Amino acid sequence: MGHFYFVRHGQTIWNVENKICGATDIALTEFGHQQAVETGEKILKEGIQADEILYSPLVRAADTAKHISEMTGIPARPEPRLTEQNFGKWESTARDGADFKKAKECFAMSHEGGESTLRLAQRNYNLLDEIREESDEKTYILVAHNGIARVVQSYFHDMTNEEYAAFGVKNCEIVRYDFPEK
Repeated sequence: MGHFYFVRHGQTIWNVENKICGATDIALTEFGHQQAVETGEKILKEGIQADEILYSPLVRAADTAKHISEMTGIPARPEPRLTEQNFGKWESTARDGADFKKAKECFAMSHEGGESTLRLAQRNYNLLDEIREESDEKTYILVAHNGIARVVQSYFHDMTNEEYAAFGVKNCEIVRYDFPEK
């Protein structure tokens, strides 16, 4: 049975300020860099084996992946489909804002200037389908964002809209996903 690992990027200043990052290219904080190095150390300590790291090209995920790669020796390359959802006009606004929470309930509607949740799911489900096909020969670590974490979770588990919206992965948390038998 194949599997892969998901790691959310390290802390950014907008994470600290409770702002929506989305597709805005926000850098890691110093603590975020430290978290990424510690994640690499944890991967080594726990004996996690992977053939390749695929990461979102946004700098917060790219830097996290590069730290992990440097610590573990696992090669890393960008995967554009792991780019965080573009939340359009909501980016840089409060993550817990009432208007944003309401807008997130509309999965098929693009956020003004952004991307719909269904389009986000489509591109990531396609990637996960490809990884599943290779999973008997290759194990990946995906380094991406909380929006991608929700999509990955929904690929494996049925979720209500409320459960989907509430799901999250902490900065630099490592989550293992096992594919069901083919």
